[in-house]
Amino acid sequence: MYRKDLIGMLQDRPVTLHELARLLDEPPGQLEDDLRHLLRSLKHTPYRPIITPARCRKCGFTFHRDKLHKPGKCPRCHGTWIAAPLIGIEAHGQA
Repeated sequence: MYRKDLIGMLQDRPVTLHELARLLDEPPGQLEDDLRHLLRSLKHTPYRPIITPARCRKCGFTFHRDKLHKPGKCPRCHGTWIAAPLIGIEAHGQA
């Protein structure tokens, strides 16, 4: 699998890191490295990354956009009911 192949998969609908890993039968850790590289290199393409950050469903705390994996617990309320971040890609002209 090439990193550029991920663009087509992420363009259809945003997915979590674990959903994408399951689809590609890759370990999430390795896939996270590939995704980070792809997201950095998108500035040289007609695409842009769309990242919906992880969020605590208990208190509403929003994690930083750089976290691509689901955090274990919320730093504010220490709850573990966390919505995983969604990763997607869109063409520059779309909204």
